Amino acid sequence: MNDDQPPSTKPQQKSWIDKINQLITGEPQDREDLLEILKEAKKKRLLDADAFSMIQGVLRVSEARARDVMVPRAQMTVVSRDAELKDIFPVVIETAHSRFPVIEDDRSEVVGVLLAKDLLPYVLKNQSVKVEKIMRPTVIVPESKRLNVLLKEFRATKNHMAIVVDEYGATAGLITIEDVLEQIVGEIEDEHDAEEEEFVTQRKENEYSIKALMPIDDFNARFSANLEENEFDTLAGWIVHQLEHMPKKGEKLEYGKFRFEVIKADTRRVHLLKLKITKEKKLDS
Repeated sequence: MNDDQPPSTKPQQKSWIDKINQLITGEPQDREDLLEILKEAKKKRLLDADAFSMIQGVLRVSEARARDVMVPRAQMTVVSRDAELKDIFPVVIETAHSRFPVIEDDRSEVVGVLLAKDLLPYVLKNQSVKVEKIMRPTVIVPESKRLNVLLKEFRATKNHMAIVVDEYGATAGLITIEDVLEQIVGEIEDEHDAEEEEFVTQRKENEYSIKALMPIDDFNARFSANLEENEFDTLAGWIVHQLEHMPKKGEKLEYGKFRFEVIKADTRRVHLLKLKITKEKKLDS
């Protein structure tokens, strides 16, 4: 009877539908198989590019740890516990952050968190007290904390920032709920970022915020510059080439009259730059 049966036409390699069926029925699957299924779904247009990217982000978050996306201690903007509010207003206005780690004057350990919104009553009443009077308790997490667990804790406690400590209990950096979410959805713009329609926003005389994806030729035309255009399409690519590594927030680069500072970046790309022009070059009439 077996000899009368036609040769099997079933392919040796399972189709992506079969793989999805395996996943649904609970059969063991590794991460590589799951990604392969998702890629096939994207090819079949069952997932668009944004959805696929976010699912990849979710998978990354399940593996990444706080140390991977935190703002390092050296790049944190902090305020002193003993400082008067009137003395820290310039820092609050300049950085436009909503939360500030509070430290002791004589050591780097974080002892609290200052919320910018807590300053409003004192601003309106023209009063000034010490930071320690209105700072809030600090949330401490280890460097090894998984991002998916941290995100769940952020949601449960309604905290938006945590201080990251190393194995010895010393401050290693800070991490915010925005840092975690951006690993899933990409860059989250806010009102202090450059406008979506414009690559360049002038902040003051000879000082600008620039989106790092600004085309090199547009930058050259706008600022009468001569940055190399042949090898790079965007300002971000040129910056990375000049520094020879993926830059972090706070890194600076001088090139002729231009002074660049990285304002926003992650492990994958540069997002926002600050540009200062030390001496305006006058064009011939």
